[in-house]
Amino acid sequence: MNSKPVTPTNSPQALGAAVLAARHKLGLTQPQLALAAGVGVRFIVELEAGKPTVRLETLLKVLHALGGSLAVEGMA
Repeated sequence: MNSKPVTPTNSPQALGAAVLAARHKLGLTQPQLALAAGVGVRFIVELEAGKPTVRLETLLKVLHALGGSLAVEGMA
């Protein structure tokens, strides 16, 4: 059984809020997260703001830097 918390996200805004909450929980600034993920600060700002178009590869880098991952469920 997976004991890691699951954060349902069904919109860009919900994903951005989840990233923001995780960043705050870890005590990171946007520049610190960007450096850890190897992405630009602008990407972090836009992601947390709920930008509807982000590059998946870059999103995965950020999630990994936060200790998270992306999961897809409920598909037949």
